[in-house]
Amino acid sequence: MADVDKRREAAVKRLEAKRDFNIHVAIYVIVNVMLVVIWAVSGRGNFWPIWPILGWGVAVAIHGWMTFFQKPISEDDIRREME
Repeated sequence: MADVDKRREAAVKRLEAKRDFNIHVAIYVIVNVMLVVIWAVSGRGNFWPIWPILGWGVAVAIHGWMTFFQKPISEDDIRREME
């Protein structure tokens, strides 16, 4: 039963990480759309929203990498590190 509990706990953590990433992306899109709207109604000068879009975009990309592509730590990884 302990193995089933560990796998269930790992699955819950992955689901929470995916939900957190989706929330992060939604906030990123909403805030950056608002910044572009502010830029558009304030005279359309230099496109300054590009800087927060790019900077925050890097953070979103890293968050996505960690959520979907980083492999979980296995018991073998732990054993090798302990040695």
